[in-house]
Amino acid sequence: MKFLLNDDAGSQELSVSGDDYKYLIKVRRHRSGDLITFRSRTLLSEEYRYRLEHTDGKNAFFSLQSHHHSVCERAQNLHIGWCLIDPKTIEKTLPMLTELGVTKITFIHCRRSQQNFRLDFERYNRIMESAIMQCGRTSLITLGQSPTLNAFLKEYPESVIFDFGGEPLNAEERIETVIIGCEGGFDEVERKQFSAHRIRLFPLPMILRSETAAVAVASALIH
Repeated sequence: MKFLLNDDAGSQELSVSGDDYKYLIKVRRHRSGDLITFRSRTLLSEEYRYRLEHTDGKNAFFSLQSHHHSVCERAQNLHIGWCLIDPKTIEKTLPMLTELGVTKITFIHCRRSQQNFRLDFERYNRIMESAIMQCGRTSLITLGQSPTLNAFLKEYPESVIFDFGGEPLNAEERIETVIIGCEGGFDEVERKQFSAHRIRLFPLPMILRSETAAVAVASALIH
């Protein structure tokens, strides 16, 4: 764990209870005198170091020792337009995309996306919070939705399409927005919209699942 989120981070004294108490005291076995890093959800760029003073069996009490500005972010922004897949799969993939520094994900309701899928952004934010506490990142991925692929392309005309039939993805190429298809990929109606856009493929002979493609592209484009 790189830090713990606490809405009172920044105050001279703070206390933790519940699951955070169990994690720090029962799992991590911190003792009086240990220094622990906290950040606030409202100002993730600020790091606060606290000393554990004492516990009472249900609560742990801390005093502020130091504070400094500390940002941990990917150097280049990456926006993934992700055609909607099973939300359970999204939940499993979000921690990896968080660790890889993806800046924004817009979920696109594509023609082959199942229409009954519902996105729970509050739950996704909780998942990403757990991920940043482990990896040290100081922001959450910005999440959004787009009603159709055509609408997304109009809003982000510089998008690069990850699909069959294109040139191999070049990690040195500057790509800020990439579109990943859903399970089953794009249909022919959608592919007709790609004529004015760059198309790239991953240099592997195997077919990748949508979530694998998202992770692979995010990894390949780390600069």
